[in-house]
Amino acid sequence: MANLMRWDPFSEFSASSVWDDPMERLMRRAFRPLRVKGEEAVDIAIDVSESNGGYTVKAEIPGVKKEDIGVSIDGNQVAITAEVKREHEEKKGENVLRSERYYGSMYRSFTLPSDVDQAKADAKYNNGVLELTLPKKAGGNGAKKLEIH
Repeated sequence: MANLMRWDPFSEFSASSVWDDPMERLMRRAFRPLRVKGEEAVDIAIDVSESNGGYTVKAEIPGVKKEDIGVSIDGNQVAITAEVKREHEEKKGENVLRSERYYGSMYRSFTLPSDVDQAKADAKYNNGVLELTLPKKAGGNGAKKLEIH
């Protein structure tokens, strides 16, 4: 059977701001073409808060190992990627009745109002939540990938 990919018809129209419009989020979740019955759809939901010193981003990425998550920062652009691997097998006795595998990737990027001080940025992953601490900086100096603790 061919691999199925989820297509988001609204991805090209997403706002350049980190503050998701509630209507956009509703429409994005309503029009998910592929989803296995009983399984949660794969999507990275984020919350962004701002303080005088920087930004805090919380991204929900359940069921993913921290080794399979990537974060890159370029000025005020932040990108989060994750490789999803799910396997499910149902057995009756020693016979396999059904075996399903899902391998795919998630991607979420957004623009912050100010550049990020990449040298002081930090990433932690715990219980399915990635937390980024992104201090503000007056200028960028190329892309940097964060190590997740």
